[in-house]
Amino acid sequence: MPLSDFACKNAKPKDKPYRLSDGDGLYLLVQKSGSKLWQLRYRYLEKENILSFGKYPLVSLLNAREKRDEAKRLLIAGINPSTKRKEEKILAITEARTTFGLIAEEYIGRMEERKAAATVTKTKWLLEDLASPLAKRPIKEITAAEILQLLQKIEKSGRRETARRLRGVIGSVFRLAIVTLRAETDPTLVLRGALQPPKATGRAAITNERKFGQLLVAIDDYDGWPTIKAALQFLALTCVRPGEVRGATRDEFDLKKAVWHIPAERMKMRAPHDVPLSKQALLVLEEIWPLSEYGGFVFSSIRSTKRPLSENAMNAALRRMGYGKDEVTAHGFRVTVSTILNARSYDPDVIEAVLAHQDKNAIRRTYNRATYWKQRVSLMQEWGDLLDALKAGR
Repeated sequence: MPLSDFACKNAKPKDKPYRLSDGDGLYLLVQKSGSKLWQLRYRYLEKENILSFGKYPLVSLLNAREKRDEAKRLLIAGINPSTKRKEEKILAITEARTTFGLIAEEYIGRMEERKAAATVTKTKWLLEDLASPLAKRPIKEITAAEILQLLQKIEKSGRRETARRLRGVIGSVFRLAIVTLRAETDPTLVLRGALQPPKATGRAAITNERKFGQLLVAIDDYDGWPTIKAALQFLALTCVRPGEVRGATRDEFDLKKAVWHIPAERMKMRAPHDVPLSKQALLVLEEIWPLSEYGGFVFSSIRSTKRPLSENAMNAALRRMGYGKDEVTAHGFRVTVSTILNARSYDPDVIEAVLAHQDKNAIRRTYNRATYWKQRVSLMQEWGDLLDALKAGR
């Protein structure tokens, strides 16, 4: 005879546990302690199994019958309800552990194999600091509205470009989750156009030849730490990025052949880059070379020869020379190089090769493998001579 809710509610504990049957294998197990548990007895592959549904009255009589009927439907389909429940539990645990933060860590790990250290550091800051509210959230549960709220908070602080970059990086994490079957959609896709466009601000740079010559004179007269002075001189002569100068090690240089071999892992585009060294660049190295004899870094830190100059060292020196951050930055030297050389009608392809830029045209980039080495050697010497002329006021 089927149970009634009245019978379930008024079942009293006895000296031993006992069952109140509801039919078709479902019963209420009344414990000695007085607690009541719904269970289903069934057979699967000729073996008896027991499946628990939870305690009464948290699980009502009606709920217990629904769970029994669901289990019976699984049995008809040839599925063991106990096995199905274990699989669902494992899946739930896995999804709970598949958080945004864990997948972000994996994404950063993959980046470290193919991106420059500076790019990886910036991405870690975006994901670990700015996106920290998402870190412990299961990635499947994160919504577009949740991400938008995070991005708008950053946007309102005036950092429009940072908000835009964060949206892109979060999207990259979601795409990694999708291809590894841990997410189904990328909620950042619907947020395209939801943020205000960033205010375009280029690198602060001096593009007037006469004024740049005055800056070069100020660098030559700088009486601060010698490796900072040498780093700025070398930066101007080689046209590379500040990070590539700061991280330069002695074993990257072939002074006899006047070539600096920058390995792929230190380049922004993760491709090796050879820099022809002008006579002026070699003189800078000759002067500074003895200071790195026991450290390895050519432009070593003030505190230790085993560490490179800090990221802000060159900009700080420019400020001490009286140049404001809106007037010139170390990275802005590349803007100066490009502007002056293009204004003097040098070959744009050779200039781009000197600056280690990738061609924005994907098809042309695929087919044009020219390195323009001979032209670059000639251009870098002409550039060194031009800087001497600018310092002399010619």
